[in-house]
Amino acid sequence: MRYLILSDIHANRTALEAALEAAKGKWDKAVCLGDLVGYGPDPNEVTDRVREISSLTIRGNHDKAVTGLGDPEEFNPIARNAVLWTREQLRTENFEYLKELPRGPLQADSFSIIHGSVHDEDEYVFAPELALPGLQDAPSNVVFFGHTHIQGGFTLRGEEMAVLHFKPAFGSHFSRLTLEEGTTYLLNPGSIGQPRDGDPRAAFAIADIEDQWVEFWRVSYDIEDVQRRMTQAGLPEPLILRLSFGR
Repeated sequence: MRYLILSDIHANRTALEAALEAAKGKWDKAVCLGDLVGYGPDPNEVTDRVREISSLTIRGNHDKAVTGLGDPEEFNPIARNAVLWTREQLRTENFEYLKELPRGPLQADSFSIIHGSVHDEDEYVFAPELALPGLQDAPSNVVFFGHTHIQGGFTLRGEEMAVLHFKPAFGSHFSRLTLEEGTTYLLNPGSIGQPRDGDPRAAFAIADIEDQWVEFWRVSYDIEDVQRRMTQAGLPEPLILRLSFGR
């Protein structure tokens, strides 16, 4: 079974559609690790699309804030502005869908999905010391997480821990990881709608756990088109500019 692993789409339909086009015919089921909305100009379009394609979706911190399950005051002013704008745009059925999304970790066949960390759905897992508790208590040998917008991950084999970096070179669409027996993996597919690892291309993963591989993908999309729509919507300028730099 080949899974399409999506995360942190952040209301960027152009990036999402580019990713789906690149992945066409390469997956059987899709899962989403949360943050469908926030930051971007297309909250309804993205929510509609995820509802259509995803067999399992969990909530992210922006999904919670937009629907009142989280406190927007905990966000920085720029992110809070986008949360409040998104709340006004969402159709009722999409608002209710986001509000009812389950929290992670959840099991998806032979792997698990979370938004932040195994122990805290809102925790950012940037560094090995933050990843180690989740690797030690992982609900499965392979766990996919989001939230950081950084493609890569961490592994634990016995007492040996390693950091994984995946950023396919420009001109190449993906890097493949071969999964090894006796190793626990905490893997981040990266962000579809707002990458923050210095590569502005949309990021996602395709995984076949039974055949023991994960592909980490990057796909270019029309960033200027998204920026125009964000400007028209009156979204904060820093959110608009950062798309060009993947930061």
